[in-house]
Formats: sequence, structure tokens, C-alpha cells
Amino acid sequence: MMMNETVPLSTTMLPHYESPLPALYEPQAQPPKPRLMFKMPRVVPDQKGKFESDELFRRLARETEVRYTGYRDRPSEERRQKFQSQCRDGYTEIAFINTGTNLQLSFTPAPGGYSADVDFNKEPGKVHIKSHFIMNGVCVRWKGYLDLERLDGVGCLEYDEDSARIEDAILREELDKYKAKLREFEDKQRPFKVNMHQAPNEVFRMFDPMI
Repeated sequence: MMMNETVPLSTTMLPHYESPLPALYEPQAQPPKPRLMFKMPRVVPDQKGKFESDELFRRLARETEVRYTGYRDRPSEERRQKFQSQCRDGYTEIAFINTGTNLQLSFTPAPGGYSADVDFNKEPGKVHIKSHFIMNGVCVRWKGYLDLERLDGVGCLEYDEDSARIEDAILREELDKYKAKLREFEDKQRPFKVNMHQAPNEVFRMFDPMI
């Protein structure tokens, strides 16, 4: 045979080898993946306690100077018009001067006019506003007024007991639903947990009948 001669190689595949012994591991039925969905609660469990103890709420609960913060890059007259237009549309932006806390107040607009939470008639040259919302998991109510010329005024936060009662009921209902789904899920998982614990012993019995 010459040095550069090509040697043909056999492409015959070896027969598949099958072990006579049983497999050491048989895949077990896998439990279904959890599909528990819990809706993130809008409020904390103890709203009133947090409102009374949280330092931010305690500072905002005191009447303090507030200021309209919308359209700060526009001329004063245009800002006044924008402010009144926003009140009619059902929202406006203010900031607490002492803390720098910015809030977007919203209120349900009335058809063809202003919301009942926006009162231009209570005091000449001022608009009195109330707005209900959830802040840091607590139902609160902003109450105060702004001068229509200077676009500043005084306001504070109050604990909104009526809204808190409604949100507490929603929270309890969501928790009850979640607990029921959790119990149902655990009941479905229990047979799989039993099978997974028994499987190793079944494998070892194949090789040691004393087990």
C-alpha cells in the first residue's frame, strides 16, 4: 500500500445496545406548574394606623402652603387659564411647599360644568377643592383652596374613612379568594408529593429485595 493511498472506512453503524437491567431512573409525573394569581392590593391592612403613624402623612395632615405646578414655563395669564380649564376637566397638579410633595388631584367632572368637589363660589377670588385618592396604600382626601390670581393657597390631607371602608372590604375579599385558591392548589399537589417520596424506594428495591 502506498503512503498516499486512501483507505476506505466502513460506515456500518454498531447495533443499538439495550441493557437487560431496568432503568435506574424513570421520569415521574410532574406536578402542574402553579398558576396562583394574586391581585396586588391597593391599600395596606391598617390604613388608619399608617396614616396616624407615618411621618409623611403626619406632616401633610397639617395645613400648609400649596402651589399650582402646571405649565410653569408659560406666562402667568396663560397658567391661570390652564388651571381653571384643568379644574373643569377634572384634574390639576399641586405641590406642598414645605415637603416638596407633588400631587395630581382628580375629581369627577360634572357634565357641562365643574365637579361638586370644585367650588368657585365659596370665597371670592379663590377655588376650594376636594380630591379623593389612594396614597402609599392609604385612602386620603386632599382639602384646601388656591388663589385664582397667585395660584397658591393652603391645603392638607385627611384620612378618608368612607373610601377606606370600601377598599378594606375589597382587600378582604381578595385575600379570601387567594386563600381558597391556595388550599385548592395544595390539595392538587398532595398526590404528587406522595409519589415523589415513594419513587426512590421503588428503584432501590429492584437491586436489594431486603428494602
